[in-house]
Amino acid sequence: MKTETFKRHVEFSVATRILHWLRALCIFFLIATGFYLGYPFIIPVQNAEPTGFLYALIRSWHQIIGFALIGVTLFRVYIFFFSKGAKQERLTFDDVLKPSVWIAIIKAYLLIGHHPHQKGAYNPIQLVTYIMIMLLIFVMCITGLTLYANVYHEGLGGFIGGIFKPVEVMLGGLSSVRLIHHYATWVFVIFVPLHIYLATWNAVRYPGGGLDTMAGGYRYDKDSH
Repeated sequence: MKTETFKRHVEFSVATRILHWLRALCIFFLIATGFYLGYPFIIPVQNAEPTGFLYALIRSWHQIIGFALIGVTLFRVYIFFFSKGAKQERLTFDDVLKPSVWIAIIKAYLLIGHHPHQKGAYNPIQLVTYIMIMLLIFVMCITGLTLYANVYHEGLGGFIGGIFKPVEVMLGGLSSVRLIHHYATWVFVIFVPLHIYLATWNAVRYPGGGLDTMAGGYRYDKDSH
């Protein structure tokens, strides 16, 4: 009988995995509450008591989770660039500069080639996609803070109002800011199912990588010896 041995490599640190799932939960929650704020399809039963504040309640939760997403995102960026545990992720930049790796990855996705050996935690397509998504999160956060500052004029809202007023002017007013915030949400709506599908596909086609690494943190490669 022929036996195969595998080497276990740390793909994602505990902090990276925790922040990934926290961001995922925040994004799901913000999408749901954001669509309600744009179109409040549920209204409380009208009565004489001061209890009809469902819209205000959902808006408050949207804001709380929005600030949580800002904090998680900033911490994630810090870990990516400065944490020793994210070294495997930063190695991906070496593969991005190699056309041969790009071609091999595209062939693998088209089912006409094998997945190439890669240095980092991501392949070049994944890294570029994740950078774009990270930039999109920053757009969501900046436009969200701009909208927040124009509703609350004291406390934090008053403090950041002068900072984000130029953003409002540059984007053409609050109406344009809201539209950008809304359209960016639809990008997430499209991206999330594609991301889940491709991560699952990668894990099934190439066991030891993909979705399971973000859950367990380890990648298993065949031992050439």
